[in-house]
Amino acid sequence: MITALNKDLKPFEDLITEFAREELKPHVEKNDRYPYDSRDAEIIESNFRKIYDLGFLGIMLPEEYNGIGQGISALCMMLGHVAEVDASYSLIIFTSSLSQEVILAAGADKTAKKLFPQAKTAQDYFISFPSFTNPGQVVTLPQAAISGKDYKLTGNLDYLVLGNFTNWAVIPAKVSGKQGYSFFLVDLKDKAVRKSAPIFSLGLHACPIVDITFDGVNAQLLGEEGEGEKYFNKASKVLHVATAAISSGIMKGSLKEAMDYAKEREQGGWTIVNWSEVRMILANMTVKSKAVDMCVAGTCQGIEAGIPDWGVYSMAAAIHVHEMACEVVTDGIQVLGGNGYMKDYGQEKRYRDARQVQALLGLVPLRKLSLIREISA
Repeated sequence: MITALNKDLKPFEDLITEFAREELKPHVEKNDRYPYDSRDAEIIESNFRKIYDLGFLGIMLPEEYNGIGQGISALCMMLGHVAEVDASYSLIIFTSSLSQEVILAAGADKTAKKLFPQAKTAQDYFISFPSFTNPGQVVTLPQAAISGKDYKLTGNLDYLVLGNFTNWAVIPAKVSGKQGYSFFLVDLKDKAVRKSAPIFSLGLHACPIVDITFDGVNAQLLGEEGEGEKYFNKASKVLHVATAAISSGIMKGSLKEAMDYAKEREQGGWTIVNWSEVRMILANMTVKSKAVDMCVAGTCQGIEAGIPDWGVYSMAAAIHVHEMACEVVTDGIQVLGGNGYMKDYGQEKRYRDARQVQALLGLVPLRKLSLIREISA
């Protein structure tokens, strides 16, 4: 749907669908068996080398920072097609995009020019971020203390996405004696950084996630002290709809597998696609998937057109799409019957992935409350 509204994106769509089909699809089942750790960096690097070379890892990053300067529609199109095959890799792309947007929101021009144009590999280009967190809603964040021209961070941060793969991370922390929180750029190769074993999460196993401990690690302030919430809100307003695009892709993958299975599976002398109950489930899945596709595409158009209150639409679209995705993947399991719960098929993975994706950028109940506050303000 996005490319139907923006035909200029069709060449990008062709390239990303080929990548997902040829590079990701053959390895989905294997990659879901265990969480990646630092020893698997070569696997991730090889999988993303192609789209790194094409510039897709900086799809929204301005050209002056070694990006290709596209809008949110291009990012959502890419995330949707990747998530249709394996949502874990869409989370990798999303996390790097979120880090980029926070850095730019903080006005850290020198940092952006230092990091991105000098990157020679996908691993150099990616930057870790706690993507499942709204830092303003976290009770305990790492503490930052001024040390000369820079800062030193001490404390723990849970669930750092890409934390055992990338060289750099954008970390939220509280400066001693200051209100609010700030963002810092941290070198994860520093000896003062300790990483946990890879976290075996509900879903998205092919995306590396770890807990981090800082013991006086050097850190570079991004933007101004205490302005982290402003930077995060500016970045997340755009990227809420990107999380919706991931859920939309999961829905499409679930619908496709359910349809293919129903056309092949025979019971009582009929393929089950001819059973009225199954046809109704597939029809409901199709209706929800198409409606969500239009929702994501329309929201992207609204953001790029700068309609009033586009941030509200972005957050509302994400909350709605995540709920629809959880319903659709549940129906996808039902179509396959007992096979829907087996790892030999993709439906149980999509169920786990859809449930976890809805937590991106903060817990759903808290995002709903935030939405109400913004509307009633």
